[in-house]
Amino acid sequence: MGTLEHRCDTMRKHALACAALGLCLAGCDHASPTAPAPPGGGRTYLLSYDKFASTIEPILSGQGCDNMNCHGGGIRGTFQLSAPGNKDTHYDFKQACLQVTPANLESSPLLMKPLAEECGGASHGGGSFFFSLDDPNYVALVTWVESGSW
Repeated sequence: MGTLEHRCDTMRKHALACAALGLCLAGCDHASPTAPAPPGGGRTYLLSYDKFASTIEPILSGQGCDNMNCHGGGIRGTFQLSAPGNKDTHYDFKQACLQVTPANLESSPLLMKPLAEECGGASHGGGSFFFSLDDPNYVALVTWVESGSW
């Protein structure tokens, strides 16, 4: 093939490639406006909102967890609650659920952080609030966490 024929052949190939690209790009205008559903992350551990609102939030507020020097004053660690003067139970529920470890419920930060270290709890900058595993408020937290379902 001569140089001129080679150039013409190359130009034809480029023209065909550009035309094909143009057709592909034109088709993008008619793409589906809905995105595909994201892949599922597996099972979800569901906790009772009603039980949280009636039992757990009053315990957290009663212990002072939502005060401005603790979790009500912004994120402390990974946990934030709405401030006492501006309660948002739905927000607090979502935040509390993030403190539950479904794969290992008994090690959930919501249970370990407020429990005194001598009772098996974890270190907590805000101090301990439950000094017995039999404390009725601690039992209520444990019961709520364990009552979730997959």
